[in-house]
Amino acid sequence: MHNCPLLYAGKVEPNLFFKLIFEHLPYYLLIIFYLNHHPESMASENIYSLISFDDYSVTPKYLQLANSILKGIEEGKIDKDYILPSINNLSYELDISRNTAEKAYKHLKMMDIIHSVPGKGYFIYKTDIKTPLKIFLIFNKLSVHKKLIYDSFSRSLGGNTIIDFYIYNNDFALFKKLILERKTDYSYYVIIPHFLEGGENAYKIINTLPKEKLILMSQLPNGVNGSFGAIYEDFEKDIYTSLSAAIERLKKYDTIKMIFPEYTYHPRAILNGFYRFCQDYAFQYEVIKKPQTLSIQPGTVYISLMEDDLVTLIKKILEARLQVGKEVGIISYNETPIKQIILNGITTISADFKMMGEKAAQMILGKTGRHEAVSFYLTLRDSL
Repeated sequence: MHNCPLLYAGKVEPNLFFKLIFEHLPYYLLIIFYLNHHPESMASENIYSLISFDDYSVTPKYLQLANSILKGIEEGKIDKDYILPSINNLSYELDISRNTAEKAYKHLKMMDIIHSVPGKGYFIYKTDIKTPLKIFLIFNKLSVHKKLIYDSFSRSLGGNTIIDFYIYNNDFALFKKLILERKTDYSYYVIIPHFLEGGENAYKIINTLPKEKLILMSQLPNGVNGSFGAIYEDFEKDIYTSLSAAIERLKKYDTIKMIFPEYTYHPRAILNGFYRFCQDYAFQYEVIKKPQTLSIQPGTVYISLMEDDLVTLIKKILEARLQVGKEVGIISYNETPIKQIILNGITTISADFKMMGEKAAQMILGKTGRHEAVSFYLTLRDSL
């Protein structure tokens, strides 16, 4: 580098200062010329202040990176023709994998936001973008059927959408933290509220959100007020009608037992519907709170709500050497592809999760705040 005294800290006498300025004026003019014609020398530093990653979010990092750049464009902090850092520099400065940086750029390139010049790198091609919908999406857990909801929801919303996706693992404290610390400029808040404990206070947290931006899925907690959207399951009615639809196959059994663990996020409305069905149709019934202590009895139908409990149940039935679908029956909550295969097919009762995601997206796109019950259906297979 040119040896310029003004680049070093220290006290300089006024006369000497002006003397040095004139002596080295060509050097400073060269710096100004270089920065004007090579903005990447500044862009690679400035853009990092606009990029952030949320460690609580399950949104892939490449999407968080792309969304940060989109937000910078939307806020006017990134201009057209802005030279972006190289993939290697981005990876190094942000401590992310090269693959993550490359996927973010590919995503923006597919949106026609950035272009690239071979051997030169990437630059902002378009800044006149339509403001995207920004969705705060929070689920109680990850599972096969939750993935069905997410996929249909995101697909139905279309491309001009930013989804910040969170999982709180049925933990009310984490749910509260995520909601209260992230009440920013979201277009909508979409929430599945299921808790192992503390759920009776969920309405207090949900009521802090603007109701015109709120959509609840799966369950409607008591106490949520105002006009908001909801696509929900009617748990008591759904199990009653599903078991009623299976009555012809259920007639060959004397007893129905439901595995409903003490420590579960499932609504007690399911039990209410189960009790009412068994009483109306004169079945003996029992609720099993500890599946590990379950004793398999012939002439009994077992209803399992949890996937882990279904595995325990099947193992115990196989150990008892009883024939599934004849001596004992199995009904499982929530349809998944694997249940079409296990034991020549497991009978399921399930909400239409694909429809749930689609309906929530339609409420957002149509700006409607109605309440709508999601379809619930019985799929009969050999296990009953």
